[in-house]
Amino acid sequence: MAQKKAKGKRRKKIIRKVANGKIFVHATFNNTIVSVADTSGKILCWSSPGIVGFKGSRKSTPFAASIAAKDAVKKAKLHGIREAEVILNGPGAGKESVVRSIRSEGVNVRSIMDLTPTPHNGCRPKKKRRI
Repeated sequence: MAQKKAKGKRRKKIIRKVANGKIFVHATFNNTIVSVADTSGKILCWSSPGIVGFKGSRKSTPFAASIAAKDAVKKAKLHGIREAEVILNGPGAGKESVVRSIRSEGVNVRSIMDLTPTPHNGCRPKKKRRI
């Protein structure tokens, strides 16, 4: 006899209404992740080029990053986001295009902060090779 598995109850997605928020952009050389959070830092929604349909080396392009940002902002508009602070992080190519696409989607950008870590003098170099 085959037994049926009991289906677990799915929790209903809670949509909170938030007017202001923060948009975090993590741009690496291979990918760009856009996360939308409320003012306290709780993530409401997120998106990346892989979710939108880009695979492989096309994920690292500025065009893919802008489409991922548009997708994240559309999801955030369901939560009622109208104003946002944009926090950029990482050396990726898609940072500027993300900010442009956020503005084009109708979200008022209050401030742009770039928290990309830059070395002031870097690590100590390797010792010289002896011949």
